[in-house]
Amino acid sequence: MPFLAAAVVIIGLLSVVNLLLTVALIRRTRQTSESAAPASGPPIALRPGSPVGAFAAVTLGGEAVSHDAISGLVGFFSAGCAPCHTLLPRFVERARALGRDNVLAVIAGDDPEAVHALQPVARVIVEDYDGPVAGAFQNTWTPALYLLGPDRRVVAAGGRVEDLPIASSA
Repeated sequence: MPFLAAAVVIIGLLSVVNLLLTVALIRRTRQTSESAAPASGPPIALRPGSPVGAFAAVTLGGEAVSHDAISGLVGFFSAGCAPCHTLLPRFVERARALGRDNVLAVIAGDDPEAVHALQPVARVIVEDYDGPVAGAFQNTWTPALYLLGPDRRVVAAGGRVEDLPIASSA
């Protein structure tokens, strides 16, 4: 009988230790996941203050565009991207307010609908997902928007028009 009581005490102690370790593991996992939680929005590589890398491309209208000649609003879109198509009307509205020469739209893949919507208000480049403009911006996500200053450095970046400090159209 004393062995049975000792066994029950040992099993009870092991259960308490197991419970404490489980609680500690859960707390540690929560802390790690909270600190590693991504900021809302897409993963943007170029943050405010970052310079745009070198690139040269040609718009659908035949205009040469390079890192030396851009400022204003730059948007990255891709074919088959539902959030891109949701963003498109607000982007077009802001692009219209800024003027075509201050807006660059980069479309990855074949998306005639986006091209049709963007060409009147932006210089449009169609390139592969790993094209020269995307490479210069280190962009791997769509939609992604960048606001560039006259020094060709990123002023703001995000996945929504609301993420950028652009005045609304008058």
